[in-house]
Amino acid sequence: MKLSHIRKKFPTLLPVLFALILLGILLILPTGYEGALTYQGADRVEALVLTSDESDIVDTGLIRAGEQRCRVRLLSGHFKGQEHDAVNRLNGSLAEDKIFAPGDHAFVAVSYHGDTISTITMTDHYRLDKEVILVGLFLLLLIVFAGKTGLRAILSFAVTILMLWKLLIPCLLKGWNPVIVSLGIVLMLSFIILSLIYGLDLRCLAATSGATLSIIVTAILGYLFTDLFKIHGAVMESSESLLYAGFQHLDLTRIFVASIFLGSSGAVMDLAVDICSAVHEVVEKRPDISTRDAIGSGFAVGRAACGSTTTTLLLAYSGSYIALLMVFMAQGTPMGFILNYKFVAAEIIHTIVGSFGLVTVAPLTAVTSGILFTKYRRSLTKAK
Repeated sequence: MKLSHIRKKFPTLLPVLFALILLGILLILPTGYEGALTYQGADRVEALVLTSDESDIVDTGLIRAGEQRCRVRLLSGHFKGQEHDAVNRLNGSLAEDKIFAPGDHAFVAVSYHGDTISTITMTDHYRLDKEVILVGLFLLLLIVFAGKTGLRAILSFAVTILMLWKLLIPCLLKGWNPVIVSLGIVLMLSFIILSLIYGLDLRCLAATSGATLSIIVTAILGYLFTDLFKIHGAVMESSESLLYAGFQHLDLTRIFVASIFLGSSGAVMDLAVDICSAVHEVVEKRPDISTRDAIGSGFAVGRAACGSTTTTLLLAYSGSYIALLMVFMAQGTPMGFILNYKFVAAEIIHTIVGSFGLVTVAPLTAVTSGILFTKYRRSLTKAK
């Protein structure tokens, strides 16, 4: 009885086992950039601000320049427990500058030679402990609400983060083809995530097939319209800094293309699950339904879902550029100029091409689900 139960659960347990093994491998896998020169001969540690001195800061309207001097107690690292003077240099940038007050926890860079500290630079406010609390609350809510499904979601979340950090980013830095590498990792993630949801059955195959075809369509359109719009990959924030940091070999434009289908792939998988589950439920209730009617049911669900999902993608992308849009309006910039502006055009590509993926995934998943749940299932039944 127990053996039969294990066999029955095997298609569901195998993806979990595979994901756990992959997670373990990714955890110990080095990125190859751990010994970067920037972080040699220095500690990045937490420190408690004891006192602060703002006498050398010059205020000019909104701009603050100069240096803030702080007395800090180091809370970790080689010099844990020691008190030293630290400097906080202000560059006149509201986005980058920060001011510390006594009692604040800060991230500091401690430069040293042997047992002697040369300088301590205030880097930023310490947020890691708050981030852990926020993530912990989210994971707890997910487990309480979704139970075992929540645990699978956490597993897929962890695998996704590590695959992006341990595989995608290092491969891009090494100059590998960004489109091919990103496409391979996204498709692998699609299979892992969908198999964790469905197990190894026809639903996983149907949803993965629909999502895969849609992501490929998005990649092709992204490549085509990035070239037609003459968009350079340097429009991505911080991308130009990579070139000046010794990575001149990087093809930023192809990385931009990869970011298009990478950014929409999550929503594509989500919609593929919705369509696949709907068609499967219809076929389960009506085993005698024709393939055409099953596909038609998927189309009907897809039409309703596409409208809200594409709007979600639009809001997700435009939210990060709300300040830029406010600047345009405040300056009375003509709409034609706004739409033709390089950064806006890049976001149009992101939004519209990503929406192409969302619109195509509905019919593609409806077709793959309808065929697999009717014709293919019946052929398997007859073979048995």
